Amino acid sequence: MNWFYLTMKGLHVLAAVVWVGGMFFAYLVLRPSLGVLEPNQRMLVHTQVFRRFFRVVWHAMPLSIITGFGMVYYFLGGMQSQSPRVHMMIGLGLLMSAIFAFIYFGPYKRFQRTTDKAAMAASLDIVRKLIGLNLLLGLLTIVLGAIG
Repeated sequence: MNWFYLTMKGLHVLAAVVWVGGMFFAYLVLRPSLGVLEPNQRMLVHTQVFRRFFRVVWHAMPLSIITGFGMVYYFLGGMQSQSPRVHMMIGLGLLMSAIFAFIYFGPYKRFQRTTDKAAMAASLDIVRKLIGLNLLLGLLTIVLGAIG
C-alpha cells in the first residue's frame, strides 16, 4: 500500500474517533456529570461545550467523508467493487452527517438564539436525543469498519 492511501486511512479513522468519541464522552460522561450544577450553570457549560465540540465536528465530518470516498474511488476500485459492508458504512456516515447538520442548524441554533430557559431546555433535549442516535450509528459504523 502506498503512503497516500495509508495517510488517508489514518485521517479517516482519526476523524471518526474524534467525532464518535466526542459524542460518547458528551453523552455518557459529561451530561450525567452536569447534574450537580444549577440549571443556569448547566446552560453555560452546554453553551461552551457545544460551541467547541461542533467546531471540531465541522472539521472531522468532512474529513471523514472526503477520505472515505477518496479511498473508495482512488484506491479500492470505486463503489461497484465494494462489499455491502462498505456501502452500509458510507450510508451510515452520510446519515450521521445529515443528522449532525440538522442538529446544528435546527435545535442548536434555536438554543443559541433564545434566552428563555424552557426553550433552551427543549432544544437541549432534542440535541441530546439526536446525539444519542448519532452515537449509536457511529458505533455501528465503527464495528462495520473493524470487522472488514
